Amino acid sequence: MRLADLAVILCYLIFITWFGARFKERNASVKNYFLGGRGAPWWAIAFSIVSAETSTLTVIGTPAISFAGTFTFLQLILGYLLGRIVISALFLPHYFRGEMYTAYELMGRRFGSHIRKFTAGIFLVLRALAEGVRVFAVSLVISVVLGNSLTGIFPAADVEVVSIAIIVCLTLFYTFEGGMTAVIWTDVVQMFLYVGGALVSFFLILRLIPGGWPHAYAMGEAAHKFQLFDFHFALNAQFFQTKYSFWAGLIGGCFLTTASHGTEQLLVQRLLAARNLRESRLALFSSWFVVFFQFALFLFIGVLLFVYYHDSGQVPPKSLDRVYPEFVWNHLPMGLSGLVIAAILAAAMSNLSAALNALSSTTIMDFWRPMRPQTSEVRLLQLARWSTIGWGLVLFSVGLAARHWGSVLETGLSIASVLYGSLLGVFLLGVLTKKPGEWAAIAGMSAGFVATLALRSQVAYTWYVLIGSVTTFVVGYVASFVLPNALPATDSE
Repeated sequence: MRLADLAVILCYLIFITWFGARFKERNASVKNYFLGGRGAPWWAIAFSIVSAETSTLTVIGTPAISFAGTFTFLQLILGYLLGRIVISALFLPHYFRGEMYTAYELMGRRFGSHIRKFTAGIFLVLRALAEGVRVFAVSLVISVVLGNSLTGIFPAADVEVVSIAIIVCLTLFYTFEGGMTAVIWTDVVQMFLYVGGALVSFFLILRLIPGGWPHAYAMGEAAHKFQLFDFHFALNAQFFQTKYSFWAGLIGGCFLTTASHGTEQLLVQRLLAARNLRESRLALFSSWFVVFFQFALFLFIGVLLFVYYHDSGQVPPKSLDRVYPEFVWNHLPMGLSGLVIAAILAAAMSNLSAALNALSSTTIMDFWRPMRPQTSEVRLLQLARWSTIGWGLVLFSVGLAARHWGSVLETGLSIASVLYGSLLGVFLLGVLTKKPGEWAAIAGMSAGFVATLALRSQVAYTWYVLIGSVTTFVVGYVASFVLPNALPATDSE
């Protein structure tokens, strides 16, 4: 046990839990609980967006990618920018017409209540599965810290369970109390912490490499680590199985971001929390610059770790997702290693708190309130908090199952991408066309999901969203010529 490092981690966990719970007093209404009263400044929302879309998967998964490969992953970021342009032009103006709490209210207005529930249900499944992978990623970090101390008492598997339980419970507590306001402001604090921790790591790893940056750059260049672009284009199986080509990054990254930031409640909720359309757009675009910097920083860290392990003759861990946290814990000076580990936990907690609030808001506003429109504001707020607890238990369970699902970063992106396609496709169908009705939209979404599942083993995950959304849009539009416009209403509508 290294008490100084453990004390730093413990102090951080106590502080961030206390800090988030302080916002309880601002949650007198559902609007405050789910949208922060639309009072947060754009720059805070921008940092919150960054925290939500990066998470622990980025912190431990991105260095593993450049450790084993190259910088071609960064091509996705170009698509992220293009996706933000699409969202700003197509989706945000619709979201700010009237008062919306979730992205799926837009689908309810366009198609009807059945599609609203259908798209909201897809989000609940998607986010629960993807967030479970992120929750598991936390256990990799904590087990590095506590593993040697606790494996004599508990089996390694139990250490992972305890790790997951600790983070879920602490994050659940301040999210339960503070709502969206707590989510946004703890995201701001935690983003600065984990970016600062990464910068500290970068320079300390560099100091441990004989010859410093010139040697590290020469080694990385010789191993082709800094290759950024892959412009190869060919309409064959190998092209579509390449995860990080320029075309997969630009097109696939665009569709992925348009789906995640434009249709998924986790990030749309932040955009809806802005004071107006202008500030929402400002937050969206400014977040891209921070995301670009973050990914580049963690890719550079992966290259430095590659050089360090090569020069020292050490054998990297079997799971490359552990290479960064293990290096931090075993090689950084006492106290600093605790700070950087705390920074990695910060990324996990910021994303988990956002997911809990988004899952709760979708459950209450898209399912409960339409069925019980007479429910009082006080009762809705109570239900929102209990829903947060319920989803905390679900994410804990999925996190346990995710221990056997493979590489955390690519697993998380793959799970999300399978469902994103049909979700984005129906949003595009609703925004860009007028003819299709609910039956056609449901037919399109079903076709998009089936197409993605059928082709997922034939193409890289970066193409999943494109396949699903195009199939959904085309089938939905064609189906509108033969299917009725509306489904029969239910008694609760």
